[in-house]
Parts: sequence; structure tokens; C-alpha cells
Amino acid sequence: MAKPFRETLKTKDFIVTAEAAPVKGSNMSKPIENIELLKDKVDALNVTDNQSSVMRYPSLGTCLLVKERGGEAVLQITCRDRNRLAIQADLLFAWSRGIGNVLCLTGDSIDVGDHKEAKPVFDLDSVQLIHLVHTLNSGKDMAGNNLDGGADFCIGTTATPSADPLEPQLVKVAKKLEAGVNFIQTQAVYEPDELKRFMEFVRKKDAKVKVLAGIVPVIGAKMAEYMNENVPGISVPQSIIDELAQAPKGKGVSTGIEIAARMIRQVKEERICDGVHIMFIGREEKVPEILTSAGLL
Repeated sequence: MAKPFRETLKTKDFIVTAEAAPVKGSNMSKPIENIELLKDKVDALNVTDNQSSVMRYPSLGTCLLVKERGGEAVLQITCRDRNRLAIQADLLFAWSRGIGNVLCLTGDSIDVGDHKEAKPVFDLDSVQLIHLVHTLNSGKDMAGNNLDGGADFCIGTTATPSADPLEPQLVKVAKKLEAGVNFIQTQAVYEPDELKRFMEFVRKKDAKVKVLAGIVPVIGAKMAEYMNENVPGISVPQSIIDELAQAPKGKGVSTGIEIAARMIRQVKEERICDGVHIMFIGREEKVPEILTSAGLL
């Protein structure tokens, strides 16, 4: 059985998590295959919640699969799709079934997803969601009513060290830290210096919070250029784009894996932050290759 993530955060020198995306449908064969492959190789599997506003199998359902197979799950909750009543009910259900970690997110805009006529909720934002989880942890609901059995979630959130401009992002991160979180999983970072500057800010605000650098392998120069042009908060340096462009034909994936592993090695060797969060959506089976190349397996 996996060690509780809260305990891992306190005791492990370098923490590794990986993202697990639920399928678009009810066929659980691929998620189960990925869970079995990764559950003993990373400290927790972070299950996305309708990522990029694309409707999928629920995060909570996939987290239960992780739990049932002996892994440690991090439940993602966005504020986009549920009001405070539904969020509290889902969190209480998750806690009652052994899911002890929650990642609090505002959620992507509906416009980028596949249900563009859906009505976004945003009853709360991510900072308010963090406060909500603390309220459940205290044994009360958001209305101040006593609960017959509360919760004790380990609370995480996200940050974007490469945001441009960075100042509004740091203001929001400060609010999240003041609300109280146990860990931060950042969006993708490719520039160690950007991550170092972000960590200087975080450490001045909270010396104890654990920060895991987001690692998203890029497998081609065109993919990198597309991300730079279309994904807010992503900045792939020209040197990496050039390296990918010069990769031999058919070697894009292996080159992207080596670049990701190189970043992980630098983060670990220079102790820039407390670990990494690997996001290789749709190619989860390649995560062990990244870990091996980075010297973590």
C-alpha cells in the first residue's frame, strides 16, 4: 500500500508525482494499465478534472481506481463545473472512500474545451476553494454547520512560474499560501532560472510548503512553437526548440524525454525545489523512461 502523500511530503528528499488523465468514455482498461504501471514508481498520481475543459470520466472515479489498486491519488477539483454544494459533497465522498489529497484549481475557460455552450459555474475561485477544504477539515461546512464526521485533507494548488506578466501570478500565489497549502505543483517550466526566481518568492512567504516543478515533455519543434503561441504561462526557450528541430527523424519523443530528464536532474542536483510533477498526458506509459533517464529508477 502506498505511503500517505502527506507523510511523503514531510519525509522524502525528492518527491515525484505524475498526472493521470481520465479517458473520454467508460472503458477503464487504459487507465488501469497506466495505474498499474506507475503506482509504485511515483509518490502519487494526480488525476485531472475535465482538463482543458474537455468532458471526461470523473477525476473522483479514477482516484478510486488508483486507491483500489494500492496507489496514492491526488484528487483535482476545479471551480468551473460545480457550485459550493456539489464541491463539498464530492469532497466528503472522496474522504469517506480514502482519498486524502486534493489539488484546488480554478479551472480552464469553457472556451478552450469541447462543450463551448456549457455554462461555467465559478461559484468559488481557487483561493476560496482552499478555504473551503480547511473548513471541512475543521468539521464544519461552508455555512458553519457541524458535520457528522469531517475530513483531514492534504491540500495542494498550482502556480505558473513562467507567467508573463509574473506579478499578478505572484499576488495570487501569496493569497494561496496565506490560505494554507501543503504543496504546490507548478505548470510546465523549461527555464531553471525562472523556477529559481519563483522559489525565492515562495520561500520568503512560506518556508515549509513543498513545491514540485511541472515537467511537460515537448516532442517536436512545432509542438513547442504551438505551446508558446497558444498556452498561457508556457515559455519553451529557443534553445530547446532548436534542439528538437535538429533531432533525427523519428527521434522526437526520445529527444523530448531526454530534455525532460535533463531538467529533472538539474532540479534535483541543485535542490531548486522539492520535487517534480510529470505531465505526459496521453503518453503516461513513457513516464518510466523519463524517470530512468533522470536517474530516479
